[in-house]
Amino acid sequence: MTLLGRLLRNRRAGETHLSWNLPNLQGPGLFTLASEEFGPEGPLARTHCAKHVGGEDLSPHLEWTALPPGTAQLLLVVEDVDVPMAKPAVHCVALIDPATGHLPRGALAAKRPGSGVRPLRSTVGRGYHGPGPIKGHGPHRYVFQLYALAAPVGDVPGATPVDRARPRALLAGFTAPVLGRARLTGVYER
Repeated sequence: MTLLGRLLRNRRAGETHLSWNLPNLQGPGLFTLASEEFGPEGPLARTHCAKHVGGEDLSPHLEWTALPPGTAQLLLVVEDVDVPMAKPAVHCVALIDPATGHLPRGALAAKRPGSGVRPLRSTVGRGYHGPGPIKGHGPHRYVFQLYALAAPVGDVPGATPVDRARPRALLAGFTAPVLGRARLTGVYER
């Protein structure tokens, strides 16, 4: 597996197709997203990594500063921008009640999400899926992006329900105005 990682070392998705750069997810204001467990560009603990690399697939603690007035719902997207594919791998998509104030460790679990958390479909499945990059591929950046939406996300009549939509189609189809956004990047390497 290390050989494969070395062979693909220069192939990375990059930030071009990151949800942060989608025109419909642009917002006028920024707020701050932080974690007690890692800092900006800091290493993610193995606890937050995929089980196949010895982790527990536990989402990290996340907290944010005061949200923009009028925030009806939060959208959280976690993407690996260094995966050797054409687009970043979506590790988590979730809708969050802004009244929660923060997410404790493990709150993004598919089977037992935290209060006010609605895990949606990601590239791998529902809920949070931790880092598990190819061994020897180098450091991978996992971008946690939080969007403050002016209206709650609901099913669109005649369209795929939000809970069943593929992540890229879902992210490209958001129409609720974004009032603000924040991001925090963690790094993991095998």
